[in-house]
Amino acid sequence: MSEHADVIVIGMGPGGESVASQLAGAGLSVVGIERRLVGGECPYYGCIPTKMMVRAADVLAEGRRIPDLAGTSSVRADFGPVAARIRAEATDDWDDRVAVERFEKAGGTFVRGTGRLTGPSTVVVGDREYVAARAIVLNTGTEPSIPPIPGLAGTPYWTNREAVAVETAPESLIVLGGGAIGLELAQAFARFGTRVDVVESAERLLPPEEPESSRLVEDVLVGEGIGVHTGTAAESVRHDGHSFTVTAGGAEFIARHLLVATGRRVDLAGLGLAAIGVDTNARSVETDAHLRVVDGVYAIGDITGHGAFTHMSMYQAGIVARHILGSGDGAASAEYHAVPRVTFTDPEVGSVGLTEKQARDQGLPVATALSRIPDSTRGWIHKVGNQGLIKLVADTDRGILVGATAAGPSGGEVLSMLTLAVHERTPVSRLREMIYAYPSFHRAVEDAVRQLP
Repeated sequence: MSEHADVIVIGMGPGGESVASQLAGAGLSVVGIERRLVGGECPYYGCIPTKMMVRAADVLAEGRRIPDLAGTSSVRADFGPVAARIRAEATDDWDDRVAVERFEKAGGTFVRGTGRLTGPSTVVVGDREYVAARAIVLNTGTEPSIPPIPGLAGTPYWTNREAVAVETAPESLIVLGGGAIGLELAQAFARFGTRVDVVESAERLLPPEEPESSRLVEDVLVGEGIGVHTGTAAESVRHDGHSFTVTAGGAEFIARHLLVATGRRVDLAGLGLAAIGVDTNARSVETDAHLRVVDGVYAIGDITGHGAFTHMSMYQAGIVARHILGSGDGAASAEYHAVPRVTFTDPEVGSVGLTEKQARDQGLPVATALSRIPDSTRGWIHKVGNQGLIKLVADTDRGILVGATAAGPSGGEVLSMLTLAVHERTPVSRLREMIYAYPSFHRAVEDAVRQLP
């Protein structure tokens, strides 16, 4: 016997939960399917618990800066309060009962299990079949990608999931991967006293970001005692029952724990996308401007390939909900020219739109500008911990910004005005005519704007 619903949502991460709840609240019958935790990676293993770790680590760093600004200080790190907060406030000890009940109170039907498409309107979960009268929405996200390094499989390595569940900061840690996840956790643990080495196969940290941001973050991490080894690919891993040994670039790195933060992967084959003609060897699912894969099937979030960000999933969820509820092709369509992202290291690295290289690779006529936060009045006042920069990427033909970076104290917050400028294609001439509050970190944007033609 098949069970019928208006809409079936496979994957109840942030976007899936949002679109399912919106549609159920609008009176549609909605089945939400999730094999792990409702809410997805973000509240349990990603953005929320990791930022609790970052917040606590930043407080330690500020306490250690007191002698440079305001007297004397003695700081003793204790990871216990962080672990307790993650369990009590962020994850409910990795129990999603509250989230499930929230969805059910909105009118939805929740199913625990792995959903797989068998056609454009049918989904199976175990031996149960569900038929969607109006739409299927895919929000299955990604899993940690584990590289095929000899000796790694079968060892007790960590991904971000194990790292956020620890109750004490490790004595020593090797981090494979110099991207956002790896660096946030590396710096947080180091500030709690962990000896950390970061091993990155690319020539610089944060490869998707501007090279100036990479150099900035590397300088800070090295200054805090973290070993940074770029252009160094891991060749083998050994675990002797107590410690890990990673051989990379002809050197050996030894630590009590190993964190693998080498990216994320999709499982399109396991989702059954071959049943609707999708290439399951692809790295992402192609959609139209309204997030349709084929008629009646939508995809949102990480699997669409537009950034593994909670805010992207939520943005796409709103578009899909409006489209399903009857706005049709006249509904707002997705735009990706001004996607913001933030790496929550200290300094924070916020960026939006295109990097200089991406803009040049697209054949755009490019002008760039760079200002340094320590050279601004607010940066000078801030003194210790003031490392940062503003970089602008402009299309000189159109006279607009196509990309920007705001790195430094509150870099992610300063990014907001630059995101608006890129999104709205605000003329550079208008940005020069703005009034910038003094003395503020965002006033460094004015210094950069003045350099543009």
